[in-house]
Parts: sequence; C-alpha cells; structure tokens
Amino acid sequence: MTVKLSDVLAAPFHAVHVDIVKKRHTHYWLKGGRGSTKSSFISIEIVKGIMDDAQNGIMSNALVLRRVKDTLSESVRDQIKWAIEILGVSEYWHVPESKLTITYKPTGQVIRFKGADNPKKVKSTKVPKGWIKYIWYEEVDEFESYAKIRNINQSLMRGGPDFIVFYSYNPPESQRNWVNRHVLEPREDTYIHHSTYLDVPKEWLGEQFIIEAEHLKKVNKAKYDHEYLGVVIGTGGEVFTNLSIRQITDEEIQVFDRLKNGLDFGYAGDPLAYLKMHYDKTRRRLFIFGEVYQVRLSNANAVVKIKKLNPLNKLIIADSEDPRTINEFNLLGLNVIGAKKGPGSVENGIKWLQDLEEIIIDPIRCPNAAREFQEYEIEKDKEGNLKGEFPDKNNHTIDAARYGMENDITKKKGRAGKNRSKYE
Repeated sequence: MTVKLSDVLAAPFHAVHVDIVKKRHTHYWLKGGRGSTKSSFISIEIVKGIMDDAQNGIMSNALVLRRVKDTLSESVRDQIKWAIEILGVSEYWHVPESKLTITYKPTGQVIRFKGADNPKKVKSTKVPKGWIKYIWYEEVDEFESYAKIRNINQSLMRGGPDFIVFYSYNPPESQRNWVNRHVLEPREDTYIHHSTYLDVPKEWLGEQFIIEAEHLKKVNKAKYDHEYLGVVIGTGGEVFTNLSIRQITDEEIQVFDRLKNGLDFGYAGDPLAYLKMHYDKTRRRLFIFGEVYQVRLSNANAVVKIKKLNPLNKLIIADSEDPRTINEFNLLGLNVIGAKKGPGSVENGIKWLQDLEEIIIDPIRCPNAAREFQEYEIEKDKEGNLKGEFPDKNNHTIDAARYGMENDITKKKGRAGKNRSKYE
C-alpha cells in the first residue's frame, strides 16, 4: 500500500483498528452522527483486511449488506471503491461497473453486496474460495429487528476460524428503537464505539459541512445533537427522563439498608414481575437491582425465585386485584400484602417516580426493568399529538416499582402488616 493507515483513519478509530488486529472482539457496533467517518473506517478495514489476510495465505471474503438491494450501488459499493482508491491499491482490484462483486485480482477473493430484502439469496451467498470473514450491515437501524440480523449471521458465520461483523448507523431518536436498546445489552464479544464529526480533520469534511452543522446548532440544538452528534434525543413522549442504566456494584448493594419489594402478578399472557429495590431517601435515588420476570410462571416456582432474591423474607407489596393469589403466596412462605391503590394511584405513582432525582437500574441483573422503563412512552394520536394518559401496557416492572414504593409515594405511616389486613 502506498499510504499510511494512520493518514486515512480519523483519530477515534485508531483504537478500534488495534482491537480488530488483536482479535479481541467479533461484533463491532459503530454509531455516531453525520461526518463521523465510521463508514469510511469500515470500508478501509475490509479492503485492507482482505489484502493482509491474502499475504498470510488466508482466503477471507466480505459481504456488505443493506436492508434494500436498490440502495447498494450508490452507497456501500461506492464506499468500498473509495477505500480502494484512498489506499492506493486500485491496480489490485477489479471493480466492474454496475456489478455487485469486487474481486481482489491476485487471489480471487471477493467483496459481495446484497440486499436483505431477499433473505434466501443472502443466506445462500457463496464465495470462490475461503469463507466470508467480514460482514458489514450498513445503516443497520433500517433493518426490522435484531432477530433478522441474528438469523442472517447464523447462516453466514460458518466455515471459517474467525469473523468480524460491522454494524454502522446513526442512532434513531427514540430509545425504544431496537438498535438503541440492543447496544445496551452487555456481551463480551462486542465492541461499541461512538464517533462524531468533531474528531475528524476539518479538511476531510469541507468548509460547507461545518457551516451547515453550526447553523443547525444555532437554530435547533436538539436536531443538531441528534443528526451531527448521534445523540438519542427521544421523541418527546418518554415518561422517564431520569434513568441511569448501569451496573450496580456489589459494594453498593452491601450498604443498601432501605430495601423495597414490589410484585405485579402475571395473568394470561402477561409476565409476573417482582423487583428488589433500595431507596436513598436523602438523595431521592431509587436503585433497582433484582428482578423476577417470566410468563406462565407457576406460583410455587415464582415463590422459589423470589425467595432467592429476598432470603430474609422482607415485606412485599403486590397488586391487590386478586386476594386469593396473595393468600397463596403467603401460604407458600412469603410476606405479601396488597397495595392499597385508590383513585389516581397509577398516575400519582408514575409521577412520583418521574420526580425522583435518579432511577438507577442494573441492566445485567434487571434487563426487563431496564427495557420497560426506557421504552415507556406517551402514545400519540392520529395527528401526532401526545395523548394525555399513561399507557397501560408493557409496564409490568413499572407497576411492581409503584407497589413496592407505595408507602413513600403516599407518605402515610403505620402501613406495616400489623396495621393492615394482610390479604386486602
């Protein structure tokens, strides 16, 4: 190659490149705003990776995917072509016009381009020799779900000793979007990277790009944050804007002394949701660090799971709609009372949670609570206006949190079991 790699990669990607060379991860989720050069980085990595592999006798190939085939030629194909040219290796590559295969002439290795709108053709992708080592999902947020991507990966990631899968995208506005949720799920073989145009040499972007970005920053800061910085700004309907989704350490848990337990029973197709919490009343912070969440869970099995998280059998405040279920849970060895509820209790409880300084949820211990709290949004009417009421769906852990915190929400004293009917 006639150029130094450091001359064509923006500084934020140097560490990612080293990580790839050292084979530390398999999946690379590269997100960011406009002009962050994430797609440029990936295209260079694929071209250089195939050529480096060839020098070591490794017959690797690449498959580049967009959700729709029609978008391939003027996007990722041109991006790979640019990488070949910027690396100064055009003489080694055959780039036929209007064809969705680029070939490395010395060995016959290929870079193919396909749209995921024809899954059968994607899964049946063949290469002349070797295996598909590099997979790139460009604009991955356009895909319907991670389930579809996982299904494609399961078909493609065969027949080779190692794989590198790139996912590039500008984060959608809503935290409810599947891609924004997915990158919050911890996984040891996954590398998450965020970049913006601010870390890219200005001469690479051009003066007009900077002018447009600065203008939007002045007239609409929220849109600027989303489009140029890749910030998940939300749709305006998010109910909980005080969330911190992070691991809660064992050291923190050891000093928790105001434990709260809430339980929402699962009926029909709804899951049972139990939460173990700690409330820092002085700083108005709620820690959620234990959950049981399962559909069609028998009462007996539910009690076994809850006892593991609540070995001292601390008081649990539960949904009071079915006293018989509460009675059965108590007969099985738990200490459960029904929530008092009352007119406006749902709205008051949610508003109380909204008003906290911070709700800290451990996504490893409580993945479903993290998901439901983040995705809980006010719905919109046909005209796109936000409705006035809180939606009553996908809120099982939120209900459990309300029940568990009822004493603090209502600010009433003397509501321990001895002052109330245990089965009301």
